[in-house]
Amino acid sequence: MSTNLKGKARVAEIFRRLADATPEPKTELEFANAYQLLVAVVLSAQATDKGVNKATRTLFAKVKTPADMLALGEESLTEHIKTIGLFRAKAKNVMGLSRLLVQQHGGEVPHRRDQLEALPGVGRKTANVVLNCWWGEPTMAVDTHVYRVAKRLGLSTGTTPRAVEDDLLRIIPQTYLRHAHHWLILHGRYTCTARAPKCATCPLSDLCPSAGKLSSN
Repeated sequence: MSTNLKGKARVAEIFRRLADATPEPKTELEFANAYQLLVAVVLSAQATDKGVNKATRTLFAKVKTPADMLALGEESLTEHIKTIGLFRAKAKNVMGLSRLLVQQHGGEVPHRRDQLEALPGVGRKTANVVLNCWWGEPTMAVDTHVYRVAKRLGLSTGTTPRAVEDDLLRIIPQTYLRHAHHWLILHGRYTCTARAPKCATCPLSDLCPSAGKLSSN
């Protein structure tokens, strides 16, 4: 690490640079409403956003609401998403959550974490994404990219996604929290990749204790 910045100043500088590079980061999933976002995030587990978008473009042309999904039926949904990993289990979860949304929430996606996490196929990470991307809440959705980047940058020593989430929420300045998980995802997806990270061109290399040590990873 060639910078003299440490502690809170280093963390603030990391996110200042990420914010300068991408002031308004967005999820790469495609959706038109909260329900479509929820479905897309459930489908994205262990799948790429690109792959999910390819499947949901035709699906979302027909399905706008949980009632639409129930009318479509599990068999037709399965056919739409068969190119996505774990598609059969995901189809069952999407049908199940759609049924509960109709039965318990008037067809609307709830704006409460506990109610979201009570839906089939919806865990903490999925709830965090929906709360952040639709309602703008400063949540931290820890996927493989966020986990990797946080550890490499020395932002967390946590060994579970929840521990990393808690560390990041504690140290990231409030002004950056709303977009922080998107910046970390994008950085992990395109620069700090799992294999052969682009340390030579990384805008954070002078702030990173792992820079130049990961070329073989």
